[in-house]
Amino acid sequence: MALFGLLNKSKNTADEMSFWGHIEALRGHLIRSVLVVLTLTGVLFCYPEFLFDTVIFGPLRVDFITYRGFCKLSHMLNLGDQLCFGNYTFKLQSLGLADQFTSQMWIAFLGGLIIGSPFLLWEIWRFIKPALHDKEKKAATGFIISSTFLFLTGVLFSYYVIVPLSINFLGTYQVSKMVENNFTMDSYLSTITTLTLASGIVFELPVIVYFLTKFGLISPQFMRKYRKHAIVVILIAAAVITPSPDVTSQMLVAFPLYFLYEASIFVSRYVVKQKLKQEAN
Repeated sequence: MALFGLLNKSKNTADEMSFWGHIEALRGHLIRSVLVVLTLTGVLFCYPEFLFDTVIFGPLRVDFITYRGFCKLSHMLNLGDQLCFGNYTFKLQSLGLADQFTSQMWIAFLGGLIIGSPFLLWEIWRFIKPALHDKEKKAATGFIISSTFLFLTGVLFSYYVIVPLSINFLGTYQVSKMVENNFTMDSYLSTITTLTLASGIVFELPVIVYFLTKFGLISPQFMRKYRKHAIVVILIAAAVITPSPDVTSQMLVAFPLYFLYEASIFVSRYVVKQKLKQEAN
């Protein structure tokens, strides 16, 4: 009896050490991730001219690449200057004493988080890698690559397409000519950061669908059934943020979103086929 008690005690101690060992490993991954994000944040914080004048306030410049591209497209399609926009007259204001400093810190942090996102996902993969089988390790590697690619693609799509179109719509919208458009810097930063991060998350739709299908919450049949509803939602979203009611600009926004939905159906079908193969074996 004493021997069995000693063995059980040793087993519990080993399990406890294993648990705390995992906690220690997780702490190492978290510390490295935080250090990378903070380092990138510090570097970006030291270059406010590049961070704000070039990147953040880039969509306010008349020579921004998106505006030049839309204008060229408008002339190619013989639409005149219908798609030529970007000449804004409003100015941003800073009303709080510490607003500019805190805004610089916040934008630098978001920039560090976005640039460091591949490293963060890599650290997550390194943490879970020891507990995975060979096939799962290959799948995890694909998850890291695809998630990083989709997120950064969504961020870039928002910055070069959604943000300029949204600024044009919201910045020039007036309920009456008696109301003058003057915006705070916080309002501007909140709008572009929300749109950018939201777009990055939306572009993760195929990855989200992969796991939802894996858990049996949705199926390709379900997504095909509600395809028409999804198209309506996509077209409404595109109509809201485009600069004019013409079909061309709406399609430029709607097509990538629709492509993501169709890609998600393909991903869902792939997961279902893999499940059937495993059950057959």
